[in-house]
Amino acid sequence: MLNVYVGKNYDEILAQALEELKLTEDDVIVSKKEVKKSLFKGKEIELTVTPLKDVVEYIKGYLQKVLTNMGLDVSFESQIREKQLKVKIYSDDNSLLIGHTGKNLSALQTITRAAVKNKYGTMPYISLDVENYKDKQIMYLQKTAKRIAREVSKTKQDVELDNMNSYERLVVHEAIKDFKHVYSESTGEEPNRHVVIKYKEDEK
Repeated sequence: MLNVYVGKNYDEILAQALEELKLTEDDVIVSKKEVKKSLFKGKEIELTVTPLKDVVEYIKGYLQKVLTNMGLDVSFESQIREKQLKVKIYSDDNSLLIGHTGKNLSALQTITRAAVKNKYGTMPYISLDVENYKDKQIMYLQKTAKRIAREVSKTKQDVELDNMNSYERLVVHEAIKDFKHVYSESTGEEPNRHVVIKYKEDEK
């Protein structure tokens, strides 16, 4: 059941909704639209206020249906932190869920985000993982970036990395930011945007 509130002032409607739900603004997502009343009454604001825990339950139910139809036996763990929803999937065929270089997992995350946007009219940050696949990938990426940074520092030769999404590029930038003679830049256009690790001379 959707929690819909109508009124003239956004802040007042939201405050009323949060008071009734006994939640804070960090605990919910809000979808807003204007509703035209009669000619003389003008417009009102309609807010749909949804607790993040309800969004997580919807995501798990949606994934359960999709993955069961694929013949998979699955279970879930979820976490809500700083308005970010993280759902970890456990299945009897993790390799199928992940796919080559994580493509199946990425596609599953995309359709899940679309389903949430379609249902609630807005979308919080949603991250899906299969067991600890993403955590392991991030650790591997950090180690690789640091190894290449050390090589660049020694050889003074720039190195271009493979194409990455925005989050992976951020991981690389963060991983090498404290290297003295090395820095990183993102270059190229999506979907071919990638990181270049470059040598930096001492400033005179």
